[in-house]
Amino acid sequence: MVNDPCEYEWSSYQVNALGKASQLCTHHPAYLAINPKEKARQTCYRALFKYHLDTKIIDDIRQATHKGMAIGNDKFKDEIEKLTGKSMRPKRLGRPSKATE
Repeated sequence: MVNDPCEYEWSSYQVNALGKASQLCTHHPAYLAINPKEKARQTCYRALFKYHLDTKIIDDIRQATHKGMAIGNDKFKDEIEKLTGKSMRPKRLGRPSKATE
């Protein structure tokens, strides 16, 4: 797509990271909560895009989001399961196996 997010003209990156004026974009409360000072907030926002994410990580995030599951190690998933009462691991596909006696 682009090498640098500021090159993509339809992104809010230029507004949030560089302070470009826009009548189309409204700052999200989560963005405003990053830092009360505008320049510091822009610096923090730019840092979010400093590193490229591996395609596998992005796919894992998408799958977990679509299924409402947590991403992390088993200990983390155990803690989330205790807090929410929901399984954070994918269920096995297919018929249940027959119990052996």
